Amino acid sequence: MEVLLTKTPQGYLIPLGEGEADKCRRFKVGATVRAEVSFMRNSKFHRKFFAMLDIGFDAFEPPETEHRGLPVQKSRERFRKDCIIAAGFYDAVANLKGEVRAEAHSISFASMDDEEFERVYSAVANVLLQKVLRNYSRADLDEVVDRMVSFL
Repeated sequence: MEVLLTKTPQGYLIPLGEGEADKCRRFKVGATVRAEVSFMRNSKFHRKFFAMLDIGFDAFEPPETEHRGLPVQKSRERFRKDCIIAAGFYDAVANLKGEVRAEAHSISFASMDDEEFERVYSAVANVLLQKVLRNYSRADLDEVVDRMVSFL
């Protein structure tokens, strides 16, 4: 089980939010637990990335089409992966048919450090500006994202 903790000014590690506290309630008082500790990326910047993706996703209008008689739906998860792939952060993998496809790199906290995540953020911003938000400048996009993040 993974538990996210934050350090208090008094030097204690406490659960980061109610969901993490629920996980810790499983530990009996006085119990000894083993933990592997690693530093996380800047979580505010992570939220900023998803705010930027939300702006792009809301503006994205895929063509109305069907697949095997069913209407094709917009998918936030697919949109995120496609933006990351278009930004150049992917691995080429083969499926069971022997076809090669692109698999987006994970942006989880454990998968990349702050430096790489900043490169992903910047490259995805460029993809959104070129493919979806064509009426935006980079300054426009940054301003809207900053406004959104201030409400989170």
